[in-house]
Amino acid sequence: MILCPLVDRWGGRSGFLGALIGVTVFSLCGALAPSWGALTLIYAFNRFCGAAAWASMVKQAPPWFGEKNHGLVLGVLSLSYVFGGAAGIACAGQISEWTGHSWRAIFGLPSFALLFIIGLAAWLLPRALRAPHTNGKGPTGFNWRLARTLVASPSFWAVCALSFALTLLRETFNDWTVDFIKTEGGAGLSNRVAAFLSTPFDLCGAAGILVAGMMVGRFPAKTQRWILVSGLGLLCGALIALPHLIPFGLAAIVLGIGLIGFLSLGPYSLLAGYFSVRLQGPACAATVAGLVDSIGYFAGIVAGSTFGWLLHCGGYTLGLQVLAVINLVSAGRCFFWNLNHLTEDELR
Repeated sequence: MILCPLVDRWGGRSGFLGALIGVTVFSLCGALAPSWGALTLIYAFNRFCGAAAWASMVKQAPPWFGEKNHGLVLGVLSLSYVFGGAAGIACAGQISEWTGHSWRAIFGLPSFALLFIIGLAAWLLPRALRAPHTNGKGPTGFNWRLARTLVASPSFWAVCALSFALTLLRETFNDWTVDFIKTEGGAGLSNRVAAFLSTPFDLCGAAGILVAGMMVGRFPAKTQRWILVSGLGLLCGALIALPHLIPFGLAAIVLGIGLIGFLSLGPYSLLAGYFSVRLQGPACAATVAGLVDSIGYFAGIVAGSTFGWLLHCGGYTLGLQVLAVINLVSAGRCFFWNLNHLTEDELR
């Protein structure tokens, strides 16, 4: 969040390259860390730099692609959230096997791949891109007038609320789906099989991201709102219904989990991408994306422990009902959210 206004000032290309360089440097420092305390501090700075990369990509998308393609393009980029973690774990596992389980190698070796990516990005990304503006006027970078307008925008707070709700749901399912399947599948179900059966959440979620990205660029704003609210309503129903699918067997549970992934990750991918561009235009896109993402990070912090406390109080039925209520409130807020010409209306 702190670096994102600088991305708006300096441009998406500079911000993206700077984020990659920072991650590379701190990854190499992590491999040389003298203690666990130093490693923790270095890793925190690594994440601090890496957080600016997404905002930098959002900043660069509008000048490259037409408005109708923004949703799809940013949706494709959002797939990195779905598959990037799995790829990173697989890469770390392979490096661990090659190096005799050396954590220093796990930190350090990916940095050399990043050096190649930095060179490729510096070569491919154009040095200057003219960002379009909704009114054809105004500065091309972050400024405090736009920041004040953003804070006063009801639509911005609606996006933040939805970011909190959907990130809370996403992180909860990432943390607890395997346990839910194993609990309902019985002692004979191994952790490995339960983990495999949890994959429809991400796979169907990836499909939802692409569908959502295609839809927002090809429907008018009023239709977008109804689709979004209807999808969130169906999501609430699916969350409430999931515990009641247990008598129908694991197949029904897995289908329910896949449906929840499809209905949740699609809208989730729009928040720090497409809607961040729409709220204030390309001039403030990185800042808005960073703020929306930071709300999501906070939800991710509280997801595991909070849901665990709900499980202790009332099991998965209570936990999923609470998630449904949180998302129902967000759906109700979106019903009154004007998606049409957000920037023009709210800059007046």
